[in-house]
Amino acid sequence: MTQALTSSGKSHKAWLGPLLCLLLGGALLGLSTNLAKLAGEMSLAPLAFLTWSIVGAAVMLLSLAIVRKTLPPLTKRTVEYYAVSALVGVAGSNFIFFSAVPHVGAGFVALIISLPPLLTYVGALALGMERFNVMRACGVVAALAGAGVLAINKLSGSSADNFWIFVALLGPVLLAIGNLYRTLRWPPGVAAAALAPGMLLAAALMLLVTGLLTDLPLHLPQTKALPLALIGAQSLVFAGQFLVLFTLQKNGGPVLLSLLGAVGALVGVPVAVLLQGEAPPPGLLWGALLIGTGVALVSLGRTKTR
Repeated sequence: MTQALTSSGKSHKAWLGPLLCLLLGGALLGLSTNLAKLAGEMSLAPLAFLTWSIVGAAVMLLSLAIVRKTLPPLTKRTVEYYAVSALVGVAGSNFIFFSAVPHVGAGFVALIISLPPLLTYVGALALGMERFNVMRACGVVAALAGAGVLAINKLSGSSADNFWIFVALLGPVLLAIGNLYRTLRWPPGVAAAALAPGMLLAAALMLLVTGLLTDLPLHLPQTKALPLALIGAQSLVFAGQFLVLFTLQKNGGPVLLSLLGAVGALVGVPVAVLLQGEAPPPGLLWGALLIGTGVALVSLGRTKTR
């Protein structure tokens, strides 16, 4: 009896921790897209806002790593990991999203960030990272269907530039690649708290170089405090988001991680509607129900598999 209770307790903890990380990380992701829209309304250039927010987040997580004595290791393997993870999971994807927000809206970007689960799940199956599980497969399909309901309605009734809609849809592809890569190439024995600041430092360097080699502006307003406060808020959101991301990647795997965007949509869309004054996307209720069902099925399917 005691052994059964112990086993039940361990099983409960096995899914509860990753689920809490999923909910927290998704909430931060949804908040991030809305902060990007506010930045656009304050005439902050997308590259400048993203770059200095990433720099701030990197400084925060590096300071935390120094206190914890978990500094990012510098080896050939970890440098590769930082660079590729930064390109597909931070610099590339977020630059796409931040640039697209002023053209397609924060609500739409929050919705399409929920699209990577199916790509990630199919890739994980093809690479032998996941065994096929009916419940998890149904969960991924449900989450994707929910995002699809919202995205299709947006596309059919949108007056936004089709070019920016297409560009924005490239972001989820990069996120799916990042989800798989970070699990496949995770450096052995390195903690999540050490990898997160290393990745953000690499992303900050890439974005700074991009600004220096192009005409895209990196400057910030010197006389206004509100834009700087917004960058500070985004830095804090990024720091929490990527620390949770690596923790979830380690404990939950790439498929559960890919649902961050689905949870982000559930947070980001209502914030965009209620606080930013955007029109509610058609099909919001059905989309939200499908996404919520998908998250539940994937979480329960992970427990059954274990």
